[in-house]
Amino acid sequence: MKWRLQEGRGEAVYQIGVEDNGLLVGLSEEDMRASLKTLRRMAEKVGADITILREREVDYDSDIPRKIAEVLVRKVPDDQQFLDLRVAVLGNVDSGKSTLLGVLTQGELDNGRGRARLNLFRHLHEIQSGRTSSISFEILGFNSKGEVVNYSESRTAEEICESASKMITFIDLAGHHKYLKTTIFGLTSYCPDFAMLVVGANTGIAGTTREHLGLAMALKVPIFIVVSKVDLCTKGTIDRTVRQLERILKQPGCNKIPMVVSSADDAVTAAQQFAQSPSITPIFTLSSVSGESLDLLKVFFNILPPLSNSKEQEELMQQLTEFQVDEIYTVPDVGTVVGGTLYSGICREGERLVVGPTDEGKFLGLKVCSIQRNRSACRVLRAGQAATLALGNFDRSLLRKGMVMVSPEMNPTICWLFEAEIVLLFHAKTFRKGFQVTVHVGNVRQTATVECLHGKDELRTGEKAVVRFKFIKHPEYLKVGAKLLFREGVTKGIGHVTYLQPASLYQHHT
Repeated sequence: MKWRLQEGRGEAVYQIGVEDNGLLVGLSEEDMRASLKTLRRMAEKVGADITILREREVDYDSDIPRKIAEVLVRKVPDDQQFLDLRVAVLGNVDSGKSTLLGVLTQGELDNGRGRARLNLFRHLHEIQSGRTSSISFEILGFNSKGEVVNYSESRTAEEICESASKMITFIDLAGHHKYLKTTIFGLTSYCPDFAMLVVGANTGIAGTTREHLGLAMALKVPIFIVVSKVDLCTKGTIDRTVRQLERILKQPGCNKIPMVVSSADDAVTAAQQFAQSPSITPIFTLSSVSGESLDLLKVFFNILPPLSNSKEQEELMQQLTEFQVDEIYTVPDVGTVVGGTLYSGICREGERLVVGPTDEGKFLGLKVCSIQRNRSACRVLRAGQAATLALGNFDRSLLRKGMVMVSPEMNPTICWLFEAEIVLLFHAKTFRKGFQVTVHVGNVRQTATVECLHGKDELRTGEKAVVRFKFIKHPEYLKVGAKLLFREGVTKGIGHVTYLQPASLYQHHT
């Protein structure tokens, strides 16, 4: 059991009454009680909690009814505070993304006029217009028994972190078309594990829904769908929206298998299948006002296992430290604070790192004074975790989004010129040399010009090519193999970085 929990990063699902070859034999009432008791004692020994996910009777040749059960065993690893999953929330404007998050994280239903989302907004203009324009983070916790831990009992974020063994961080993105660059930035730089696409039952697939679905697929983020506002519609309208979604998901470009969740049993199956094969797309129909089927979504989140296993994470942790800077603040009495994700390695308080590249392509030394995760202090940061680091009196004007903080011995390569293999998704005219596009690679976002296309003069929609780009303002730190998105007006394309030309070589050329 210890090994299984370690393998699943603190979670394992046991099936009782199933033989090793998968035959559903089932156990009698008495045996089932005894088995669960044994499992409970085993779990207590390793300090874990168990919850029964579902029980079912099976037809096996016997007179007494036999049951099989699925049990979730959860233990918080000793060296970390909680399991962490990041879910990006996508969907068209006014589909109810912020309201759904407000209801999940505050524990109160909405009044139909947007009360639940007020606590999520970060700016006055968002409250006035009701539109999200910036990226906000919300947390939802589950304790080891699988109960929801949120702000409902006037808890603070620190209390949620203390009592939760599994945390789901929602990245609330903007739905409106004019904030598309913010949404792309949220998807590329915060590396979400899953994406939740919210579709209003009354409007169906409209506006930016298709685009967001395409973005998530281009970045290979597994996606599940929530049809909201079912209290406003008749059953016929809801069915029509679900059918429309199923049709889009089955198209050749998507190749997804839609799975409508209508009972708690479905939600358990959906969570397990979804983690195993990314082509399955669960669809939930719920309402943030009446609270209909909201608990199914909570069951799904509770069981959803993390994507990467412990081995991959350990390999990342053994590499040198690399922290991506996504946000920069100045906090009174603390000084400069940067927020972002630790991509690899381990970062401790008091560690000395270098940050860059500056406009001249240099790296500057700094010291990490303190670390916070989800608003509570933390001594050590591990690969894949998001956090904020306080840098003391480091000059804020030297920092910008898209920089990296790395350990001094890494000797990072920075580049002006890089090549990428791209696919042009949509373009009004032809794409050729001299064209300027905004390139997103991870947390880097900058305008670049097309220097040359290898083997072709121009590109049309749907064509592939290797293209050489050159940044126009300052050099950036990139990695070979990183996913790349670019856009300019209606032009959109995706691809990955294939070659970097180190800046030192470039300077000799000029």
